[in-house]
Amino acid sequence: MNAPFQTAASTAVKPPLTVLIAAPRGFCAGVDRAIEIVERALERYGPPVYVRHEIVHNRYVVDSLKAKGAVFVEELDEVPDGFPVVFSAHGVPKAVPAEAQRRGLGYLDATCPLVSKVHRQAERQIEAGRHIVFIGHRGHPEAIGTYGQVPEGAMTVIETVADVAELAFASDAPLAFLTQTTLSVDDTAQIVAALRARYPHVVGPKAEDICYATSNRQAAVKQIAADSDLVLVIGAPNSSNSVRLVEVAERMGTAARLIQRASDIDPAWLEGVATVGLTAGASAPEKLVREVVERLGEWRAVEEHTLVTAEEKMIFKLPRQLTD
Repeated sequence: MNAPFQTAASTAVKPPLTVLIAAPRGFCAGVDRAIEIVERALERYGPPVYVRHEIVHNRYVVDSLKAKGAVFVEELDEVPDGFPVVFSAHGVPKAVPAEAQRRGLGYLDATCPLVSKVHRQAERQIEAGRHIVFIGHRGHPEAIGTYGQVPEGAMTVIETVADVAELAFASDAPLAFLTQTTLSVDDTAQIVAALRARYPHVVGPKAEDICYATSNRQAAVKQIAADSDLVLVIGAPNSSNSVRLVEVAERMGTAARLIQRASDIDPAWLEGVATVGLTAGASAPEKLVREVVERLGEWRAVEEHTLVTAEEKMIFKLPRQLTD
């Protein structure tokens, strides 16, 4: 009996590809909490539930919540009277909940507790009579939220070591510094060192403000990048922690790409690549990691290895309105 007809494509053997998957990766405790707040609000109050700004910076997550009845708005004046509103995980200026109270809007604060900790530190430094130098990204929602915790003019935002040299304060000025929670650990250390060198009396937080999840994911990327020809980071372009992961890999001398979905991958990226490192920013769900592995498997014979650099067991409590 003749063998069944087979095309060259069907008989071709896929070249091997090692995929090193970083651990920890993906959702952090603050993101888990924020998403659960929206989901529980929808269950308790019924749709629509309004959310001021993206609850977290991930299109897949936002679209999934939209499908369940969440409505995302930029400002509170877009929220009809009588409907609940959720504040995003990045935090909001004090003026936002104050406005909600004036309008009689019921609100749920999904601000990450580690961001809220920075807010409380800002208040304490102002009470102590210090001007705050905030290390962060101008225009990022977290920076805007922190800036909005203190009186106007009481905080100066810097982004780089070069910005330290531009500060106009006297060397003995009463200063304190705080940082955004999603920065590059290495960059921030350099900025803090420059700040302390110029202002020896500057007061800093007892523990660093960069959150455990950001630090852990950057350390994990260093581990996989060392043995990878290409690193893929799943995350949104406006996700600070995801963009930092790309930068960390590139500084290790490894090519890196930021993607939002598996469909963003160009197969040409895999030419000459034997090992791909894979991770996900703190706002990206594990489903997208599996989606990427499956897409890579369409072109190559994938062998997966997970490299664990830390264990995360952090859990944050939900707002009392959702647990009573």
